[in-house]
Amino acid sequence: MTTLLSVENLSVGFKGHGGTVTALRNVSFKVATGKTLALVGESGSGKSVSSLAIMGLLASNARILGGNIRFSARDGHDVDLLNAKPGLRRSLRGADMAMIFQEPMSSLNPLFTVGDQIGEMVLVHEGLDLAARRRRVIEMLELVEIPAASTRLDQYPHEMSGGMRQRVMIALALICRPRLLIADEPTTALDVTVQAQILDLMRRLQTEMGMSILFITHDLGVVAEIADNVAVMYAGSIVEAGDVGPLFDMPAHPYTRGLMASIPRPGRKPGTKLVPIPGVVPALSALPSGCAFAPRCGLADADCSAPVSLRNLDLGTQVACHHPQLREQAHV
Repeated sequence: MTTLLSVENLSVGFKGHGGTVTALRNVSFKVATGKTLALVGESGSGKSVSSLAIMGLLASNARILGGNIRFSARDGHDVDLLNAKPGLRRSLRGADMAMIFQEPMSSLNPLFTVGDQIGEMVLVHEGLDLAARRRRVIEMLELVEIPAASTRLDQYPHEMSGGMRQRVMIALALICRPRLLIADEPTTALDVTVQAQILDLMRRLQTEMGMSILFITHDLGVVAEIADNVAVMYAGSIVEAGDVGPLFDMPAHPYTRGLMASIPRPGRKPGTKLVPIPGVVPALSALPSGCAFAPRCGLADADCSAPVSLRNLDLGTQVACHHPQLREQAHV
C-alpha cells in the first residue's frame, strides 16, 4: 500500500497579542493511495488547522513551528509542501489536491453562477475554452447527480438547496480529478437523508477516480461508514490512531471511549442515558503539563503529569495514554 500524503511531527502556532499559541503539536499521520483517513475530535482539536496547513491556506498570523508534509504529485514527484515555492503549491491546489469546505453557502461566491465557479478550475489548470468548460461542467454536475445539469449550471448558489450546494462543492473540488480530496465536515449542515446521499456519492466517486480522502468530522457515525483508518485528535494532538474496525470495537484511550459513549448506538437498552465527557476542552494557551486530557479523565493520576506520546498497541493501533485500557476491557 503506497502513501499519498505523509504528515510528520507537524506543529502550528498562531501569533497574537499575548504571544504565539500552539494549535498543533507534533501531529503525524499518513493517507494511503485510494483510502480514507478520518480525523476525529471535538471543535478546536486541530482538525481543520491540519487540513489548512496541508493546502497552504493557513491564516497570515499562522506559523509552521516544525515538522514536514510530503505529497506524491500526479507526475510522480515527491513534493515537500512546506518548502515548495508558492507557484508549485498553487498548481497542486485544485489539480492534485482539492478541498470541500464546511459550509457551501459561505464558500461559494454569490455573485457568480455555479457553472462559472466550477469552470474556473479547469480554466486555471487546463486552459479550456468557454465551450469546452461548459461541457466539462455539465458532465461533472451529472456525475454528482444534480438533475437538469445543463440548466442548473446557470443558477446562483442561493437558488439551490443545501444538498444541491454541497454537490456543487464536490463537483468544484473534483472537476480536475485530484489525487487527494480533503473533506472538512462536508455533511454537518445537512439533514440525515441528504447526508447519507452525500456520503454514498463520495464513496462512489472515490472508487471511480481512485482518489484518497482526508475526512474531517466530529461525527463518529459518519466515520464508521466512510473511513478505512482513524486518527482521534484532542487539544492539538493525536491521542489514538489505527484501522477503523479495531479502534471502534476496542478503543483504548479514555477520550476515544468517552466519544463513543456519548453518541447513540444501535442495541442500547430503552431509557439508557448517553454519558457526556465531563469538563471542557482546555485553552490551548494553558494546557496542563503531561496529558492534556487528564483534567477530564477518570483514570488520571500522578503519572499523567509526565509527557506522553503515541505508542503501539496490539491490532496495529497507537495510543497516547499512560493508562490505556486493556483490550478485553475496552468495549463501550
